[in-house]
Amino acid sequence: MWNFLHDFFVDGAFIPHGHCYLWKPELVSLHILSDALIALAYFSIPIALIYFVRKREDLPFKSIMLLFGAFIISCGTTHLMEIWTPWHPTYWLSGLIKAITAFISVYTALVLLPIIPQALALPSPAQLEKANSELKLALQELANTQAQLIYTEKISSLGQLVGGIVYEINNPINFIYGNTTVAKEYADNLLDLVSHYQTNYPHPPGEIQAFSEKIDLDFIQEDLPKILSSIHMGAERIRKLILGLRNFSRLDEANIKEVDIHEGIDSTLLILQNRFKGKAERADIEVIKDYGRLPKVECYPGQLNQVFMIIINNAITRLKSAVNQPLLQIHTEVLEDSNQVLIRIIDNGYEIPEEASEKIFESLFTKKFSGKNIGMSISDQIIAQHGGQLDSIAVLPQGLEIRIQIPMRMKSAELLKIKSTDKIPPSSSTIS
Repeated sequence: MWNFLHDFFVDGAFIPHGHCYLWKPELVSLHILSDALIALAYFSIPIALIYFVRKREDLPFKSIMLLFGAFIISCGTTHLMEIWTPWHPTYWLSGLIKAITAFISVYTALVLLPIIPQALALPSPAQLEKANSELKLALQELANTQAQLIYTEKISSLGQLVGGIVYEINNPINFIYGNTTVAKEYADNLLDLVSHYQTNYPHPPGEIQAFSEKIDLDFIQEDLPKILSSIHMGAERIRKLILGLRNFSRLDEANIKEVDIHEGIDSTLLILQNRFKGKAERADIEVIKDYGRLPKVECYPGQLNQVFMIIINNAITRLKSAVNQPLLQIHTEVLEDSNQVLIRIIDNGYEIPEEASEKIFESLFTKKFSGKNIGMSISDQIIAQHGGQLDSIAVLPQGLEIRIQIPMRMKSAELLKIKSTDKIPPSSSTIS
């Protein structure tokens, strides 16, 4: 046993391998240099594999990676022995290292065979990139849908609140408005009676004369009609505003109904009239209405008014940056060939690039050009639900035109059923 171990590690029993090369320096150097470089490469590869496996905890098939590392190290060791044996004929040791290398190689091959189908089943980088893109798109659509649902719920609640306020205010203001005419008639009769007394009794008793001077009767006779007229005008303005809110919210008209499109536009303009007023550095927004002769249109009134509110409100926002006199134009007409109604809302706000105009309906488009982008996306869905189309056109040199095209008669109820969750059901929501 001792002799075997002695022959195993001692090189006295065999001829050194260098005799095979006839000890030619150039030949020995070639083999030594080649084996050294191969061994260096073999020992560096496992280091890289170990670093890679440690950094990628989620890496599949770690065991095969470690086997590859052991196989490569054993191969590198055989090349080191090839550098040693030309001078030291320890061929038993060299053979043992080769046997270990063979065992690791065969074991690695056996382990690798069942892993190959699993590795082939892994998705390719192109497939992963495609799946990642689809996932990002799905997440984006989900975020847009969620934002639209929140937006719709918000304006629906706001519409119900406005409707409730309108209902509570409507009766008292109608009472005031209806009685101002009667009150003015009574006051005029009383003032006429006082005037007749003054004509027929120019010199009343001292007590009456003193009281008339105390209450300044002449001023009352002059000012009371003006006060009653102002009350009547104020009540009429409030009544029109409430009527506009009521027409706009259409809480009692959540289903399909024939309506006057112009009433919805006028109600929207009435609600937004405060925003048309300018400031010291900006002139008032001029509104030009060019209404055609439109028949009543079948639609969801509350939803269509919501579209008008969003588009006109966005136009006012753009007009705040207008260089010239801010101008808002609204044109309506009937397209006889297609039996549709066209509403064009044009503003001369700041310049909008063509590419921005094309993307105005994208839910996540920059707010600089589209205003309330979610509102525009919802508007597009509402018009599509009506069987119409919503387009935008950049107006040179500056401004934007929004075109709303809807049929005068909606399609059958079967075709109008919502087929996906991104469609908005009939709603009384109104305000953007």
